[in-house]
Amino acid sequence: MKPRNLVIAFTLALALCLAQGQNAGPNPPQNPRIPTITYDRVWEAYTPQNVNIVVEAMGSTHYLSRNPFKPPDQAHNPFNPPDQAVSNPDFTLEFTMSAANRNKIFRLAQQANYFNGDFTYKKHTVASSGKKTLTYADEARHFETTYDYSENKAIEEITNLFQDISNTIEHGRKLQYLHRFDKLGLEDELKDMESAMEGHNLRELQVIASTLESIANDAAVLNIARQRAKRLLAKAGSK
Repeated sequence: MKPRNLVIAFTLALALCLAQGQNAGPNPPQNPRIPTITYDRVWEAYTPQNVNIVVEAMGSTHYLSRNPFKPPDQAHNPFNPPDQAVSNPDFTLEFTMSAANRNKIFRLAQQANYFNGDFTYKKHTVASSGKKTLTYADEARHFETTYDYSENKAIEEITNLFQDISNTIEHGRKLQYLHRFDKLGLEDELKDMESAMEGHNLRELQVIASTLESIANDAAVLNIARQRAKRLLAKAGSK
């Protein structure tokens, strides 16, 4: 090939690569360098209607909750007053998952063959609790499975764990709202959280530790609520 033609071919190839890069968008790669597990639940009858949690093997975690099936005037943060509704209803949070839960999630994924298979319960119809999708991806593998309910113990346990994390974060959001707009409502919410904690239905409590601490240290809050916040805060520190 003549030098001039070689330069033209190289220029065209470079332009094509740049165009592909621009069209790639922000989506994560199918096979990330760091092993990653994603949990996605869509349940129109529940609030939030959609929960998405992405956790990397080193613990970096992204949380998203939203209400995509509600009209725009109803899809805002359910804990905001009506006059503070926002056009973007998505709630996101970045945090580092505890080593214990992170290791458990990846161990359960291994037990479930990294979600390579059909884990849906098919013996008879069961009450729906939302469509759930678990995805595992690393440099060599990319598997996902979708189900509503599963009898597989590893799938069941990992589902409960992710849902417990979501419960904790959503409780934290409500506490922030109540602390600002309805301090008298804090006691009931914190009581519900203590009951959930006793039932092992809250995980990663340290994620909302700053919210609990602000309530516990606020003299304008009822003492019984402050004591509940302090007990939960102590449990958050022990995780």
